[in-house]
Amino acid sequence: MTEWPPGYDRIILTEVDSTLDEAVRRVGEVAAPTWIFAHHQSAARGRRGRTWSHPKGNFAATLVLPDVTPGVLAALRSFVASLALFDAFVAATGRIDPFAVKWPNDVLLNGGKVAGILLESISRQGAAPALAIGIGVNLAEAPPEDAVEAGALRPVALAQEAGAHVPPEEFLTLLAGAYADHETRLRQFGFAPLRQAWLERAARLGEVITARLPGEEITGVFETVDASGQLVLSTAEGRKVIAAADVFF
Repeated sequence: MTEWPPGYDRIILTEVDSTLDEAVRRVGEVAAPTWIFAHHQSAARGRRGRTWSHPKGNFAATLVLPDVTPGVLAALRSFVASLALFDAFVAATGRIDPFAVKWPNDVLLNGGKVAGILLESISRQGAAPALAIGIGVNLAEAPPEDAVEAGALRPVALAQEAGAHVPPEEFLTLLAGAYADHETRLRQFGFAPLRQAWLERAARLGEVITARLPGEEITGVFETVDASGQLVLSTAEGRKVIAAADVFF
């Protein structure tokens, strides 16, 4: 049985508007890395203000890291979180092959999106800034395909695609343990070993993908992610290094 990782706290809530919003409200109270988990969110959100569906039995939590301030190292936590999700899925299903990570912040199952990650710097008056890592997982049910934007990957759920029925609190323990391991690795050895592990699990590496930026789309071969976690594409106009974008394929 997986144990809760030492040095990490947790707050379990029945219902909340958003675990990210709850993290903002509690940021001044959090002294150690703390998972804020809710069985239900009434106003869940994803990247760029998009809504995130939270049917019963799905997973929603935010990890608050009080000692991490904005910057490159903070942004690298999306890789830590995606690797932790990957490991939690493997632990829950006993399978590796159907899972992959997608730059910058998704985890895939059989080519569909099963989990998303959202990083935000949070603060309140009188409190030091912290990093919040919001994570949503379709454990029991996926939203309908018409609920996502055109061209986006189909949403999938762990129960339907992998036949694994995992209670959300049990998944939290799996995820927290995996996250703690990768976080320790980042702090001790830097990004290089995590970057290599992420690339070994990356979807569409070496294939043509499209990065959509505000007012621009860049299509090219997914060459790598660099030492800062930026996407590197090989295009007809040369090598393009992209710090933030939505990726389509």
